[in-house]
Amino acid sequence: MGRVYFDNNATTPALPEVLEAMRPYFAEHFGNASSIHHHGQETRAAVERARESVAALLGCRASEIVFTGGGTEADNLAIFGVAQAGDQIITSTIEHHAVLNACRHMEEKGCAVTYIPVDGRGAVDPADVKRALRPNTKLISIMFANNETGVVQPVAEIGKIAAEAGVYFHTDAVQAAGKIPVRVEEIGCDLLTISGHKLHGPQGVGALYVRKGTELEPVQYGGRHERSRRAGTENVAGIVGLGKAAELAGLERGDDRKMAELRDRLERELLRIEASGVNGACENPHTSQSARCAGHPLDQGRRLRVPNTTNIYFDGIDGEALVIALDLKGLAVSTGAACSSGAIEPSHVLVAMGLPPERARASIRFSLGKQNTAEDVEFALSVVPETVARLRELSPVWKGAASTDLRAAR
Repeated sequence: MGRVYFDNNATTPALPEVLEAMRPYFAEHFGNASSIHHHGQETRAAVERARESVAALLGCRASEIVFTGGGTEADNLAIFGVAQAGDQIITSTIEHHAVLNACRHMEEKGCAVTYIPVDGRGAVDPADVKRALRPNTKLISIMFANNETGVVQPVAEIGKIAAEAGVYFHTDAVQAAGKIPVRVEEIGCDLLTISGHKLHGPQGVGALYVRKGTELEPVQYGGRHERSRRAGTENVAGIVGLGKAAELAGLERGDDRKMAELRDRLERELLRIEASGVNGACENPHTSQSARCAGHPLDQGRRLRVPNTTNIYFDGIDGEALVIALDLKGLAVSTGAACSSGAIEPSHVLVAMGLPPERARASIRFSLGKQNTAEDVEFALSVVPETVARLRELSPVWKGAASTDLRAAR
């Protein structure tokens, strides 16, 4: 049985060029990058070349890149390294748990955290961020693109608000980098997170952009690695892989158009299924008109979503049951964030957008990658409608009075 992978927001397959770039650093070039002899300097040079590639992708100085063990560590470093007891942190209700749980930890340490709500499309209003500012505000952390819906946040506007207030601004760009342009000067951020395995690089490596002059305390101690900002022997092979992935992401700008075309076809056809709609595509996704807005010119023209992601609800079914049924047919999709797999509660992102719990539980994320083809989309279109229909036949919610309420909610 052939398999199609549409869960690239969870992780992406490493590109062949990335694997080839990494291969020598598992054996032939094994030196510790902190050693002063030939073997160490050889790997040190590879680390610095990768740093230049990541910096080029983000439009910053190489010295402003700190390599980490992944996106979660980079998010934690940004928050723990800047905020202290008595400070206020402003974030949103739809952040990845790497940010939300870090902020909750800082609340326990004496920080005040303000959680900004989102509208029905899942977007933060910059005016709400501005109204939340206090004299003790130290950090604003708002993600660039949401991992579940793909909705792009108004980060440049928030960056201006932060700059005017003299407040640090961090953005988690894990789901944006490699899909849309991410340039730190255009955003106006002081800290920015990326992760290797979200842009066809290796797992277990990420990077934090730290603007020159930003006061950042380390969160782990040891040697003076990464200019004393992140102690620990560098994962040279992983860093080389991240550098190569960043280089390819900077070169292959046509991929976003290809993914958008595939995503839009997938949406258009899946929305032919009764009582379905896209979460996050339009201003009000809970009406019949906007639920059919896949590929809407406004969506593409203003980059309201990253081009690879669609989150679709199919009323009357359980999303996890659909994920399992589709997996048995050879199609990998998800109900949301991979780190929340198996959670009983509905998606915090979709609930924050105003979806009722039963609709949030009936929502599925399809996220495409560079490796996906038109044939993959056709395969998905051949199995999803019939699987939804079969699950609805078995669903007492769809057959009973509750289904009428769900349909009316559209």
